[in-house]
Amino acid sequence: MTTKLFTEHEFSVAASGDTLPFMCEQCGATFYKTKQYYVSLMQKRHRNNLVAYCSVRCLGKSNAAGIDTPCAQCGAILLRTPGQIRKSKSGRQFCNKSCAATYNNLHKVAGTRRSKLEAYLEEELSVLYHDLEIIYNGKNAIGSELDIYIPSLSLAFELNGIYHYEPIHGQDKLNSIERNDSRKFRDCASNSISLCVIDTSGQIHFTKKSSARYISIICDIVDSEIAVEFEST
Repeated sequence: MTTKLFTEHEFSVAASGDTLPFMCEQCGATFYKTKQYYVSLMQKRHRNNLVAYCSVRCLGKSNAAGIDTPCAQCGAILLRTPGQIRKSKSGRQFCNKSCAATYNNLHKVAGTRRSKLEAYLEEELSVLYHDLEIIYNGKNAIGSELDIYIPSLSLAFELNGIYHYEPIHGQDKLNSIERNDSRKFRDCASNSISLCVIDTSGQIHFTKKSSARYISIICDIVDSEIAVEFEST
């Protein structure tokens, strides 16, 4: 992180060729760069490292030195260089991909919980069944989230990825997911809702082509239910 030794007022009144003082993050020495140079780096968004050190030597020492940094998920102490820390947009460090995935799953914010597949299915189903009310990721029907719910047909779909079948984040987490899945089946049955589970664990990476099969499965079931409803009226 760049340490500036000048005020906003001093910066505003300085001419482009005037020098401004900075403190080296490695050795603590004061060094100077022109305002024009600093502004240019700000525009290129390189300011956090290129104006943080007085020399290439100090920059090299900083990148070589390790810093004790806790894993954001499990708290284990990691040795990370400042360069590695700067590469993280969030500033958080993780032991491994498993810890990173666990943390990200537990700290998702509103609007980010849905997978690309879920968003794509909503887009396609909204066109194919524009006259049906389809609720996505709603909790009103049974008190817990259903990926897709069609009230008029008392029909719901769950898209279960690999986390529902393999202990990616440990056996305890898988057991918790399985208990939650069982509760959904029980609660749907109690509310006379047919719950269809679609295994999407085979889709490693989202593509529209690989998602077509899931559209087909859902459409076949929905069309069948619509036909039954039509015959009973």
